[in-house]
Amino acid sequence: MGSDAEQEEVLFVTITQQDLEARLWRAANALRGPVDPADFKTYVFPMLFWKWISDTWVYEHDEALEDYGNDLNEEIEADYHRFEMPKGTLWNEVTTEVTNLGAEIAKAFQRIEKANPRSLAGVFGDASWGNKERIPETALLGLIKAFNEIRLDPSTVSHDLLGAGYEYLLKNFADESGKKAGEFFTPREVVNLIVGVLRPEPGESVHDPTCGSGGMLVATINQVREQGKDHRTLRVYGQEVNLTTASIARMNLFLHEIEDFEIKRGDTLRAPAFKDANGTLRQFDVVIANPPFSLTDWGADRWPADPRAFCGIPPAKNGDYAFIQHMISSIKPTSGRVGVVMPHGVLFRGGAEARIRQCLIEKDLLDAVIGLPPNLFYSTTIPACILVFRDQKAAERKNHVLFVDGSARFVKGKNQNRMTDEDIKILIKAYETGEDPDDDGGANVRLVPFDEIKDNGFDLNIGRYIKVAAEETADLGTALVAYADARQKRLDTEAAMFKRLAAAGIDLSMFEVSGE
Repeated sequence: MGSDAEQEEVLFVTITQQDLEARLWRAANALRGPVDPADFKTYVFPMLFWKWISDTWVYEHDEALEDYGNDLNEEIEADYHRFEMPKGTLWNEVTTEVTNLGAEIAKAFQRIEKANPRSLAGVFGDASWGNKERIPETALLGLIKAFNEIRLDPSTVSHDLLGAGYEYLLKNFADESGKKAGEFFTPREVVNLIVGVLRPEPGESVHDPTCGSGGMLVATINQVREQGKDHRTLRVYGQEVNLTTASIARMNLFLHEIEDFEIKRGDTLRAPAFKDANGTLRQFDVVIANPPFSLTDWGADRWPADPRAFCGIPPAKNGDYAFIQHMISSIKPTSGRVGVVMPHGVLFRGGAEARIRQCLIEKDLLDAVIGLPPNLFYSTTIPACILVFRDQKAAERKNHVLFVDGSARFVKGKNQNRMTDEDIKILIKAYETGEDPDDDGGANVRLVPFDEIKDNGFDLNIGRYIKVAAEETADLGTALVAYADARQKRLDTEAAMFKRLAAAGIDLSMFEVSGE
């Protein structure tokens, strides 16, 4: 038995990032077939989180036992544990059940949540673990077997390693989910660009009103940590309408060793969850978000008397400017700043949106418009932009708006385009300096005075202000993407055709093959 234990120790202690990611993905793949890939996250993340808190609890128990031996009692041991695990809820106590395994797991989750009401209430989501139609027992056993190969206590997997593994799963689940991924995952290069532009500082509060899986909040913490500053003083807050996604966000923050956070579930536009004691909207230093583009059913009927509509009521069938005004209403005087992803339509659409846009510009709240490349997002192929708002702009930028055209800065991907770390650094520097850092036309930049924007009818279309316009570049990028996709489809079709012809015994030398 000692020999087996030694082998197990070698297996677990030598785990690397690549090894952890491979094992996590094997666990997810245990569900492939009976479970739709878009639903993997519903089951894998709660199991991962449960395995982590179970393994960590056992590790902490062993530490307490080593320190106190026979003098250990429940009161002393409680100080060693971050979470309480009632008897019979540990991973190894439940996963060995041979009947109604899914139902037993659901009971364990309920007991753990009840034992930790302030921190873990609702954290495991609402998956139907006992429904064998949704998750057959064979799939559940496969998932457990895969997780049994991974020990997740602090002696084996650091928070950095585990957090990166969680992000790896999120990215892979997004790839598997296609357009549905837009509901819970924002490409990390876009997240890093927004966080890099807003530069959160230690001691500040950060809010994401449509937080999805919590990626922007995690990126904020990581950036402050990477700068060698004290990330522990940051306070992060998120609201998310989807129950499963809100649970994933909470697990994400726990696994990244973030302590001071609040994730609340609910509809931000209809019922903002963060309010002060007097009922007014709570205000934060930094507000960041990638809201759903052009949301049709957003609750316009409640806004005529809503103080957030300080520049007007957005159209009933388009909630973009509702999110923008909510975010601006949520920032502190002087220090407050907003970074929000939006479709290009907010820059030039007419009607009520034009009036709101004019109001925001006249109030000198809009700091910058940063054009992004096309096809970055899972939910849409259209190019988007980042709008930056500040309660107090720098003196040299008052009554001006900075335009940054980053639409050409991308690498073509199979399903989505992507931006490199260098692209992100260049765009951040362009925003900070107001100049193209490399003078190669890849980040066209211009600080435009208020009067010129007024002369253009408060139209913010980037093409009006930068000659090698984002609109033109984006159109070129879109055309290149369409060409590359069509070319790949042709090549795939040709390959399939030649394969069938060869199988039929037809001599392929009669065909002139392009050689691509």
